[in-house]
Amino acid sequence: MADRLDLPQGTLDMLILKALALEPLHGWGISERLQQISDKALQVRQGSLYPALHRLERRGWIEPEWKTTDNNRRAKYYALTRLGRKQLETQASAWQKLSAVVDRVMKLA
Repeated sequence: MADRLDLPQGTLDMLILKALALEPLHGWGISERLQQISDKALQVRQGSLYPALHRLERRGWIEPEWKTTDNNRRAKYYALTRLGRKQLETQASAWQKLSAVVDRVMKLA
């Protein structure tokens, strides 16, 4: 199991958008997907996840829809909007540039 990591401020929104890029998910599903993909290094708590989901919804980047889960419970599923896909592209590009610069400085400084 990998060590748990704290997310730099502002990256949670991008990771949520990325998790929703394949299909709509409910909050628990988003958290599970991020945990699974990161080898359990990212464990997003509800106290961070749900405020982020509400923020993304207010910005028009995701839209909710109530559906029934596989275990027959009602849950709010979130889907990426067209604006959300564009935002994901913008944030992913900026992240790639920033991480490359930070990596370069860490190697050369």
